[in-house]
Amino acid sequence: MNLTSIPALQDNYIWTLNDEQGRCLIVDPGEARPVLEKIHANHWQPQAILLTHHHHDHVGGVSELLEHFPQLEVYGPQETADKGARTILGDGDEFTLLGLNFRVIATPGHTLGHISYFSSPYLFCGDTMFSGGCGRLFEGTAQKMFESFQALNQLPADTLICCAHEYTLSNMKFAAAILPQDPKILARYQQIKDLRAENRITLPTKLALEREINLFLRTQDPDLQKALGINVSSAPLWQTFADLREKKDRF
Repeated sequence: MNLTSIPALQDNYIWTLNDEQGRCLIVDPGEARPVLEKIHANHWQPQAILLTHHHHDHVGGVSELLEHFPQLEVYGPQETADKGARTILGDGDEFTLLGLNFRVIATPGHTLGHISYFSSPYLFCGDTMFSGGCGRLFEGTAQKMFESFQALNQLPADTLICCAHEYTLSNMKFAAAILPQDPKILARYQQIKDLRAENRITLPTKLALEREINLFLRTQDPDLQKALGINVSSAPLWQTFADLREKKDRF
């Protein structure tokens, strides 16, 4: 199976998976043009579209893609029913595409109905988990996003985090500001600066690495709690997450 990232809009990535026969699926097509160019260049045969949530930069290309490929099945949460989704999915649902079994994980926080798709080793998590960070809380609460992170953190260490934006540099800059003495964060920050200086993609990332450098997965870390000034004896773990997200919003 071949994983491809297609740059779109300002800093989005549209992900595709294709097999050796050229059959492919498309994840969160915010616009159609770059996807169509890749399809035609590689002679792919699109089979399906997967949508994680309803924001325009994730669904904006669906209608045009359906004009070219009306047979496409479009999967998505209830909030994408008016964006082109034909098969509505929720937490725990499973389906098979390209010979791969996909499991749906509810990941509310960025939006109330956000879902992620997992087929080992691939995780398509939209705007929930980013490398070094998490999505903004436009509709959900910090507690809901914390719970979504806990659900994703149950996946295998070799899971490939295929998120939808190139936010890694700003996320690692923030992490380094919070924990300026953390060697793993500093090393990753330097690596990302080097990659972006060459305009190279920083994704996908592995869950094993994110457990080390993503502060939003380290809410039990005493160093992080101390840096945030949190009294762990009285505050729930999601409060660390909430304080961290609030600081990132102001960073």
